[in-house]
Amino acid sequence: MDIKAAGKDTRQFVVFKVADQEFGADIHKVSIIEKAMNITRVPTTPPYLKGVVNLRGEIIPILNMRLKFGLEEREADDDTRIIMFKFNDVTVGVVVDAVAEVIALKDSDIESVTSITNDRTLDYIIGIGKVEGRLVTLLNIEKLITELVTKE
Repeated sequence: MDIKAAGKDTRQFVVFKVADQEFGADIHKVSIIEKAMNITRVPTTPPYLKGVVNLRGEIIPILNMRLKFGLEEREADDDTRIIMFKFNDVTVGVVVDAVAEVIALKDSDIESVTSITNDRTLDYIIGIGKVEGRLVTLLNIEKLITELVTKE
């Protein structure tokens, strides 16, 4: 789908990969996407909180999506990226296996997960996007990160 054709009922998502799954996050929450960098570990934090980085003088906490989703951690490679999300004047980085593309989805292309399950632990999932025969899990990244940061 051509991104320029985005209308009022269309939303844009950054699509990223974690293992063999594709996830999407609202492009308006993305501050910047960086290549893998040195992360300084912070003692006594949960395993999915990898540590912090100093990005242009700002100390940013870094979360690992593989560990959050119960997957095995893997070494960073040329495809590994850190997506910096910003909301409420807070920036948080998320390590993903790869960033694939930016997609534009109409509301009619997004299937609600409440029709699949009413599990409240999945309320950080907005829905499932249908993109050229693929399914992309759309995340409410703000809610997911807020849960992760305030849980521990």
